[in-house]
Amino acid sequence: MTFWNLETLDLEEFRPGIMSRAEMGDHLTMVCMEIGPGLEDTGHEHPFDQCGVVLEGQIEMFAGQERKTLQPNEAYFILSGEHHGWKTFDRPVKILDISQKQHSD
Repeated sequence: MTFWNLETLDLEEFRPGIMSRAEMGDHLTMVCMEIGPGLEDTGHEHPFDQCGVVLEGQIEMFAGQERKTLQPNEAYFILSGEHHGWKTFDRPVKILDISQKQHSD
């Protein structure tokens, strides 16, 4: 079992401009992520469901044809195989993201 305090959790560089911490179980992955300002993922898809909640800042997310700017305490749910992405604005955003663990056969 793992416990996190999201206010004091140490994050490490995942990609340039993105800090994160992940815990992976047999079936789920939980990631706390801080994404720097002015970054964008123009879109991707994957074979597992994904959901999360914005903890700090704001982020514009899209899934399929739907697009929304999310604020703290707002959540998202992305179905397996759905094309989705995001962009940040002038401040960092912190999210807690949970997805099904991808298994290699």
